[in-house]
Amino acid sequence: MAQDLTILGRTLHLSHTGHFQRQKHAFPYIGDRLWGKSSQPNMNLKLTTVRSALESSRTGEDTDRQVQATVLAIGTAVPQNYIYQSDYPDYYFRVTNSGHLGDLKEKFIRICKATEIRKRYFHLTDEMIQDHPNMAGHNENSLDSRNNLLCAIPELGKEAADKALHEWGQSRSKITHLIFHTATGCIELPGPDSQLVSLLGLSSTVNRTMLYHNGCYAGGSALRLAKDIAENNHGARVLVVCSETTASIFRGPSKSSIGNLVAQALFSDGAAAVIVGSEPEFSVEEPHFEIVSAKQTLIPGTADAISGRVTEAGLYGSLSPDVARHIANGIGKCISDASAPFEISDWNSLFWIVHPGGRKILDDVEGALKLEKDKFLVSRHVLAEYGNVASASVFFVMDEMRRRSKKEGKATTGEGKGLGVLLGIGPGLTIETVVLRAFAVPN
Repeated sequence: MAQDLTILGRTLHLSHTGHFQRQKHAFPYIGDRLWGKSSQPNMNLKLTTVRSALESSRTGEDTDRQVQATVLAIGTAVPQNYIYQSDYPDYYFRVTNSGHLGDLKEKFIRICKATEIRKRYFHLTDEMIQDHPNMAGHNENSLDSRNNLLCAIPELGKEAADKALHEWGQSRSKITHLIFHTATGCIELPGPDSQLVSLLGLSSTVNRTMLYHNGCYAGGSALRLAKDIAENNHGARVLVVCSETTASIFRGPSKSSIGNLVAQALFSDGAAAVIVGSEPEFSVEEPHFEIVSAKQTLIPGTADAISGRVTEAGLYGSLSPDVARHIANGIGKCISDASAPFEISDWNSLFWIVHPGGRKILDDVEGALKLEKDKFLVSRHVLAEYGNVASASVFFVMDEMRRRSKKEGKATTGEGKGLGVLLGIGPGLTIETVVLRAFAVPN
């Protein structure tokens, strides 16, 4: 039920989700982030803090005011080349000249089917593999060949960033910081972060942070870093870009490495970009999610669960069959620690943006948290339609969630809910837990 809240003679209209609806002459945003105790769900406002925010607006002072980072725009990109998962085993064993390994192909068919992936996108083409035949072997020296194909990383990043910047609608000169991550190669200097500055026409004084090889959890890491930058640099607008390609890990099958078959069946190419900033200007900016808190956790004793090493044969990774179990065992404490200040008693009341690392990971995490069926529906959809896009995956899920919320007429970008959790999961085992607050879906 919507309510009107009158403080210091100003009337604010509060939606049933607890969000201030931005009306033409309403008070500027003071935050869905201000909460305390209330009998209404998601309407816990800390009135003294609200009063302080209103007072400071009259005096121009920022004392006793929380300034939280928000996601202001999202963009995603994939290569034009895609392959349906049902056709991939035939394609993979053909281009790697491995048709004689009939038993291994049958195993790969079963692995691909179990992923529940429908389609994946790749920068790598038949022609590229023919031009670099050493990449089709399982362990042949091919590092130079792979590095020659990694131009896709900044190019895909540019495409995703262009979409985010277009949605944001502001001058590119206002981007003050750039965070770039890739887990797939790029062993060169200067890195793709500097290349992206030129490709996008950003200011030469933009502050760049380059993250390499953090793996699938890095989307959460980049969001955590962007939050710190945005909240501690007045007026900062942070462009986060995660770009990944399988060109560094593609290799032929081997009976001695079933883990390689799993990787070949899961990963795909793509990039995502978000723009993060505090104190959004509502006349020209449209925030989608507030980054309320962010916390990283390293699960003890799991260093070998997911690991990788750059060799002369490219990036070679190993995957333990116990990965999903380790994650499921540690995930509850990670979320409890990150969400403790919010006194959340029912995790089913949250929206979930979970890294779609694989069907079993989603199944086991959902079971470990005792969530109702289909809480990870959007993550499962992204896995099915794009595969595992590594660090970019959580932003694909975030983008899909806000679009679905609008299409289905939900009250907020978080499927109609107020608070939610983003989970980045990767090597270490490392879990990035980001508590988000959804905004009202724009008209």
